[in-house]
Amino acid sequence: MRKFFVGLLLLSAALMVGLAVWEPLTAEAPAAPAFKPGDVRIARDGFGVPHIFGKTDADVAYGVAYAHAEDDFSTLQEVLAMTRGRTGALLGADGAKIDYVAALLGVRETSARDWPRLPRDVKQLFTAYAAGLNHYADKHPDEVRLSGLFPVTGEDVVAGFVLRSPFFFGLDSVLGQLAEGQPLGREGGPAIDVTGKIVPRSDTPLGRDPGSNGSNAMAVAPSRSTDGATRLVSNSHQPWTGGVAWYELVVHSEEGWDFAGANFPGSPYPFLGHNKYLGWTNTVNRPDLIDVYKLVLDESGEKYRFDGEWRPLEKKRVWLKVKFGPFVLPVPRIIWRSVQGPVIRNEKGAFAIRYAGQDQANMVTQYYRLNKAQNFAEWRAAMAGQGVPATNFVYADAKGNIGLFYNAMFPDRAPGFNWRGILPGDTSSAVWTRTLPFDRVPTLVNPASGYVINANNTPWVAAGPGDELDAAAFSPLLGVEDDMTNRAARLIELFEASGRIDKARLKAIKYDTAYARTGYAKAWIDKLLAIDTKRDPALAEAQALLRKWDWNLDGKGHGDALALMVLRPAGGAHYQRRAQPDPRSVLEEVVAHLQEHFAGLDPKLGTVLRLRHGEGPHRVDLPLDGGNDTVRASTLWDVEPDGRLKVRHGDSFILFVTWDRAGRVHSESIQPFGAAATRPGSPHYNDQAALFVAHRLKPVLFDPAALKASGARFYRP
Repeated sequence: MRKFFVGLLLLSAALMVGLAVWEPLTAEAPAAPAFKPGDVRIARDGFGVPHIFGKTDADVAYGVAYAHAEDDFSTLQEVLAMTRGRTGALLGADGAKIDYVAALLGVRETSARDWPRLPRDVKQLFTAYAAGLNHYADKHPDEVRLSGLFPVTGEDVVAGFVLRSPFFFGLDSVLGQLAEGQPLGREGGPAIDVTGKIVPRSDTPLGRDPGSNGSNAMAVAPSRSTDGATRLVSNSHQPWTGGVAWYELVVHSEEGWDFAGANFPGSPYPFLGHNKYLGWTNTVNRPDLIDVYKLVLDESGEKYRFDGEWRPLEKKRVWLKVKFGPFVLPVPRIIWRSVQGPVIRNEKGAFAIRYAGQDQANMVTQYYRLNKAQNFAEWRAAMAGQGVPATNFVYADAKGNIGLFYNAMFPDRAPGFNWRGILPGDTSSAVWTRTLPFDRVPTLVNPASGYVINANNTPWVAAGPGDELDAAAFSPLLGVEDDMTNRAARLIELFEASGRIDKARLKAIKYDTAYARTGYAKAWIDKLLAIDTKRDPALAEAQALLRKWDWNLDGKGHGDALALMVLRPAGGAHYQRRAQPDPRSVLEEVVAHLQEHFAGLDPKLGTVLRLRHGEGPHRVDLPLDGGNDTVRASTLWDVEPDGRLKVRHGDSFILFVTWDRAGRVHSESIQPFGAAATRPGSPHYNDQAALFVAHRLKPVLFDPAALKASGARFYRP
């Protein structure tokens, strides 16, 4: 018996060791990309922003990877693990959900098919970027979080683009809601159930996410400037950390690639910014680019009816690798696919999904061509390549051109179906097979008003009165949103009141913290003020504060903290077209929170709303302003144990670009934390935070001569 228990113990120990080490042993280990860099140099300016120099574009991409790894190798590894189906092995159950989605969407199949088709220079760029990551991993093996993750290849990096690109127009939300059998909250429309019925939903002031993520973009033409300059403001709203947090960089190649801007972890080039000749920025747009079909299955559940015939569902078993403590367990899942696309099954049936940009990797080429464009014609030609499935582009250049491009890969849909609802999955007439050409995209170039704006609002309103696009000229099948945000209303209001605009005035517009006394905000405040509070002195006091509130979240007036919190759920409901929550419940929740943590209803806004980052001696804790839908955006926050609201999403990378009358470029920028936001020991961990909260900017030093004169530190990776 003793031998039996000893044997059982040894078997258990062997099993535990096996569970701890099997996953990296079974992971595919691709060959390291064959790339030898030339003379790559990295310069760090006074704020630690990397400026990468190389003989070729590929050399620069190698340096981009290495510099980014120096500042945030941890996040880069999470992004790379997604491309290999190993996020679950790194992050546990939440990571395994990403691996499931990657398998469901056929990400690796797409990248494997499209990689050989990519232009040679694009493949070389991605190969070099992968080589730079591998070089850093080789030099810093103690920082590698997942055994067998390196080497990575250019195709791995491309797969990351294929996976993440559709998330920007809401595919991740649709997949999650279908998987859980929940009503579909679609970008560009209300929540619907599987019968097509609208389902009310609401938010709370202390909830994590009111669903109003967004960005602001502005461009001003010489005709509207006091000094004949052209100006561009990039004011993207992204999470402040993680896989889609902005990373600032400047690149210089002897092949003519000179660009200043920002990218996300896992990209060899900036996604927005400027070169000598032109620049652009992006905001999220919300066209209806996702279609959901309900399939008719046979009794076996493995065939679906299509055009009068029964077709077998494609079926594939995948093994998700899920970390539980020190162990990684294999979890089996079945992946289904129909002619429309990926299929998700829940208790209400089987639903196929078709979406813009499905099964293609052309976005990697488009971004690179945009980076290299040297005039408006080249830039528009790159846009016409239509690799990027969605997002608005606001453009400006040294020649004085400005424009808004409501970029989207619109499905070429047939009339006769409710494309906003659940579509029939048994007929080919409801399945689109191509997208519309770029000349069908709503576009406004060089309007008479001399400015263009977008703040996640309808493209029909992008400039001054009289410059509106004619919505009737575009098919309703495009699914273009037709609503406004407070930010858009304020931008139009501010530009129209400003006359000719100089640098100082444009900066004041960008940092505006007010709400327009119109639209959903006015209607919501009116509802709060209409509550019967005769038997509740605290609620009556809150109403009195709101009546006197100056409609500005600048932190200077009374009632700002209260207004910030009660407006949040109304903003989320408006943006996502959800049912508004109960006004009394919202007011009661906010009042209780302020009383509990601040001993009153009128603490200073900056006491409540905070920029917090780091721990111990590396910690910053600073006051913030703005709100959920103000131009100066503090969009999403977490409630801390002390009741403070720690902002985690909102104004992130901010860039002001100016081309003077002679066409010379100058730019300034800022980030919430610093260039090395995940390296507490770095002097650039939080060195921009004080400037960020004070509405101040730093020079970009795009000119290499100015960079060198600044005393920048140069080195080779």
